[in-house]
Amino acid sequence: MMQKVQRFGGAMFTPVLLFAFAGIMVGFSILFKNQEIMGSMAATGTTWYNIWTLIEEGAWTVFRQLPLLFVIGLPIGLAKKQQARACMEALVVYLIFNYFLSAILNIWGPSFGVDFAQEVGGNSGLTLIAGIKTLDIGMVGSILIAGIVVYLHDKFFDFELPEFLGTFKGSSFVVMIAFFIMIPVAFAMAFIWPKVQGVISSLQGFLTSSGTTGVWVYTFLERMLIPTGLHHFIYSPFIFDSAVVQGGINVYWATHLGDFANSAQSLKAMFPAGGFALHGLSKVFGCVGIALAIYSTAKPEKKKMVAGLLIPAALTAVVAGITEPLEFTFLFIAPVLFLVHALLAATLSAVSYSLGLVGNFGSGLIEWAALNWIPLGKYHANIYIMQVIVGIIFTGIYFVVFRFLILKFNFLTPGREKDNAEVKLYNKEDYRNKKKAPNAEKATIFLEALGGKDNIVDVTNCATRLRISVKDESLVQDVEVFKGAGAHGLVKNGKAIQVIVGLSVPKVREDFEKLLV
Repeated sequence: MMQKVQRFGGAMFTPVLLFAFAGIMVGFSILFKNQEIMGSMAATGTTWYNIWTLIEEGAWTVFRQLPLLFVIGLPIGLAKKQQARACMEALVVYLIFNYFLSAILNIWGPSFGVDFAQEVGGNSGLTLIAGIKTLDIGMVGSILIAGIVVYLHDKFFDFELPEFLGTFKGSSFVVMIAFFIMIPVAFAMAFIWPKVQGVISSLQGFLTSSGTTGVWVYTFLERMLIPTGLHHFIYSPFIFDSAVVQGGINVYWATHLGDFANSAQSLKAMFPAGGFALHGLSKVFGCVGIALAIYSTAKPEKKKMVAGLLIPAALTAVVAGITEPLEFTFLFIAPVLFLVHALLAATLSAVSYSLGLVGNFGSGLIEWAALNWIPLGKYHANIYIMQVIVGIIFTGIYFVVFRFLILKFNFLTPGREKDNAEVKLYNKEDYRNKKKAPNAEKATIFLEALGGKDNIVDVTNCATRLRISVKDESLVQDVEVFKGAGAHGLVKNGKAIQVIVGLSVPKVREDFEKLLV
């Protein structure tokens, strides 16, 4: 079961890799359209304003089309063969599902408690997907359909049909089967999801009316549900929809930024909804403490290797607000650390909110500077000074707590792996040759060290690790063999093997899978 969870987690990360650049471009667009910073050249209608509006519209693509990205991205990570065709099948079947669902609600909407005549958005529970008016199921719908299609694809893609039916083989056969399966699935979703929306709406009502407690619970759930992908259902209604302010926190904050910048009134009084945009505090301050704790507890001879893994992961979290590379580094090694992370993140947000340190702090430093510090510094600099002070205190708390737990329970975080191999130092030439080793060569050595292609059950990856399930774990060679090919380390958990590759892992996996054909 754990292997399947890890495989799913790695697949979920495929579309997440697109978030960092898109988020940075959205941040720059908002920054350069701010008249408080850019002056009259950023006035509405100027060439400068129009150019950055154009760029901003393109940058929002990833976030506006998340369901489509996930319905395509999951088969890339989950399908065991012909991933490209699996992606096409998933997209077609997902669209079929939504057309079925749209027709069901248009004909029998009142029977399911849905007023299909309402406009999409707001509290209607409806949305548009590729021009189809349908139920707003978010990523759950795309994950569900992608999962069904991957199962059908792996089972029926190579199914042999009579020669005269050859035109229906492969992807056509998979889509044909899925077509009929989608009818009951669409009916089931029409029955179930409005009730789920009601529960979510009640939770949103609790969170918005509970003050500091609501902020704590919101942030805890937003962090804790990351491994399942369901954290999107916690923050999306607040950040991108109208759970607390019309149009969502992101849009409301950006459109009222001028009012906030020109008023000395308390930001908490002007924008009480800002408590639900503080989950980025743990991305900046918490992740630094976590990285320092992991580094400090690594074996002395492995600290350089660990630093090479942690520095880019921590910078990605701090600068762009993308935390998965760091969080997934310790998530499956020591799940209790992730629980502690969620608890500390929630406490950091709650403390900050109680002190009035609100704003739009859901991402990393680029967004913080563009949407908070620079435009609002004139009247609210004291808030941001206090924010940094509180954040640094929590960085220290994170460091102390994580370091204590890692040492107390001997969690095998990076740099603490159990291996008795001789540790040797590499000279500069060895290092250069190691860095220059092509990904295909790395993949070949990794495959041999894992016992060969006949010992491989399946393979996937997360942000930095190649995750492999093997038939016989005793055939897996020593960690030094993997390090000699350029890996940063090796984690063994029975038949579940993790090769710590680094941020080049998608390409290594691609070359690895070619060797399995």
